[in-house]
Amino acid sequence: MTTPASTAHDTTVDLLVVGSGTGLAAALGGREAGLSVLVVEKTSHVGGSTARSGGAFWIPGNSALRAAGSGDSVESAAEYLFDLVGDSVPQERWRAFLEHGPAAVEMLLRTTPMRFSWAEGYSDYHPERPGGSAAGRSCECRPFDASVLKSERRRLRPGVLSAPVPMPVTGADYRWMNLVARVPRRAVPRIARRVVQGLGGLLLRREYLAGGQALAAGLFAGVLRAGVPVWTETALVRLTTVGDRVTGAVLRQGGREVTVTARRGVVLAAGGFDHRADWRHHHQSPALEAGWSLGAVGNTGDAISAAQEVGAGTALMDQAWWFPAVAPLPGGSPQVLLAERSLPGSFMVDSTGRRFVNEATDYMSFGQRVLAREKAGDPVGAMWLVFDQRYRNSYVFAGTVFPRMPLPRAWYDAGIAHRATTPSDLARAAGLPPEQFAATFRRFSELAGSGVDHDFGRGRSAYDRYYGDPTVTPNPNLRPLDLGPLHGVRVVLSDLGTCGGITADGSARALRQDGTPIDGLYAIGNAAANAFGATYPGAGATIGQGLVFGHLAARHAASLPSR
Repeated sequence: MTTPASTAHDTTVDLLVVGSGTGLAAALGGREAGLSVLVVEKTSHVGGSTARSGGAFWIPGNSALRAAGSGDSVESAAEYLFDLVGDSVPQERWRAFLEHGPAAVEMLLRTTPMRFSWAEGYSDYHPERPGGSAAGRSCECRPFDASVLKSERRRLRPGVLSAPVPMPVTGADYRWMNLVARVPRRAVPRIARRVVQGLGGLLLRREYLAGGQALAAGLFAGVLRAGVPVWTETALVRLTTVGDRVTGAVLRQGGREVTVTARRGVVLAAGGFDHRADWRHHHQSPALEAGWSLGAVGNTGDAISAAQEVGAGTALMDQAWWFPAVAPLPGGSPQVLLAERSLPGSFMVDSTGRRFVNEATDYMSFGQRVLAREKAGDPVGAMWLVFDQRYRNSYVFAGTVFPRMPLPRAWYDAGIAHRATTPSDLARAAGLPPEQFAATFRRFSELAGSGVDHDFGRGRSAYDRYYGDPTVTPNPNLRPLDLGPLHGVRVVLSDLGTCGGITADGSARALRQDGTPIDGLYAIGNAAANAFGATYPGAGATIGQGLVFGHLAARHAASLPSR
C-alpha cells in the first residue's frame, strides 16, 4: 500500500471528490473506471460522518442479502419505496438507487478488502407498509483489521463510542450486549467471541474495528490501495467554471489557495450543514442548539453554498436524520440513545409531564413529530426519559453506563439526571408539573400492564420490538414502572446530520432550480437532498444512498469525454 502525498498544489485530475465519507465510494468507482482521482477533506481526519455512524447500509437486493438467504428483492423494495416515498421526490432518484445499488456493493467488494453481512432481524423502519420487511435489509461491514492502514491509521476519524476493552462491536452485537443482564446465554458467547477477536488480534498486531469505523477504514484502505491521494485539512473555497460547466475548484490548505482542474467532474460529498447554526435555525428550528449534532464537525454546508453559487437548487432543507440523545454536559456532545427508548420500564414526557410520542419509533420520525408540535405552536419543551431501578439494573444506558452502574455524577450536577423515590418528587426535581406527571405515570402503568399502548401504539411495529426486551411478555416494549427509585434523564433533539441539500438527478448530477443538470457537478451523501424525501426507509439508508450515488456519479463522469 502506498502513502499518497497530501500537500495541496495546482494540478489536473479527471475527478475531484470533495469530502471523505461516502465520497470515498465515488473515488473508488472513478479509479476503477480508469480515471485519475483526487479526494480533498476539510478536516484532519478521513471518514466523515460515516466513521462516526453505526455503519449499517440499506441497499436492497445486494449480494450479501442474497447469500444470507434474506429473500429480499429489488422488486419488493420498489413496492416499499413507492408506498413510502412515492412522488414526494422525483421517482428517478430512488428508482436509480434501487436499480444500481447491488452493482455499487459489488464495486466495493472488488475495490476494498471489506466483506459484508446481513443484520438479520433489523427491521425496516416502516415494515408494515407494502413491501416493508420485518427481517430487514440492512447490512454492515464485518469486523475490519485497521492495521492495513499502517501509518495512515492516524488519519481515520475516531468513532463516537468505544468498547471498554479492545473489541469490535457490530450493530448486531450491540443489540445483544445491551441485553446481557437479561439474556446472558445469548449475549455472553457473542461478547466472548468479540473479546477474543479484539484482544487476540492485538497479539497478532491486528486492530479489529466494527460499525462505521470498519466501513470508513475499509473505504480508506481501498482508496489507498488504488493510489488515490487524499488531501486532508484542505477546504473547498469555490467551484471554477467555464461558461455553464464546472471545471474544478479552488481549495485552501494552510492559508494557501490552489486550483484543481477536474476534466470529468467534481463530486460534492462534504456532508450537510449539521454544524452551521444560522442555517439550522432558519430552515429547521430556532430551538436547536449548537453542538447537538452528532455529524462530523466539518459539516458546515460549504459544498451546498459552493453549489448554490454556480446555480444549483436545493430541497428538503428542513430535514435531518433526527436522533434523540442524552443532553450534553456543558461544552460536551450529546450521548447516543439507541435501544433505550424502546425498552420496557421506561417512558418519555414533554415539559407538561405528558407522553407525546411512541417512544420506540424510528429516530427520524421521532424528531419530525417534535418539530411538528413546535410548528403547531405547541412546543414539546424539555424532554425526559423516565425509568425505574429495575430498568437501570437490566440494560446498558447511553452506550457507556452498564447495568447496575449509577448514572454519572456529572449528569446530576448539570441537571441532566434526577433521582427520586416517588413520581411526584421526580417531577419536582425535573421541573415538571407533579400532578400531571403522576397521572401520566399511572396511565402508562395501566397500559403497560395490559401489554397494549392504546395511546401511541408502542410495540405494535416490528421495528419497535427489535430493540425491545424479548424476556418481557406480551409486549417486549412495555412494563409498568416499579415504585421506589425512579430516574429521569433529559433528552435533546440531536441528529446524525442534515439531509436537505443540493437537488440531483438519478446519475447524481447537480440540478439547477429549473431542473436542468449542471455539467461537471455531482452531489451525493448529505450534501444532496435526500433521495427518499422526508423519510428514512431503514437503518443505513443515509450511508446506502451515499455509496450508491457515489458509484453512479463516478460511472457517469467516466462516460464523458475528457476535456
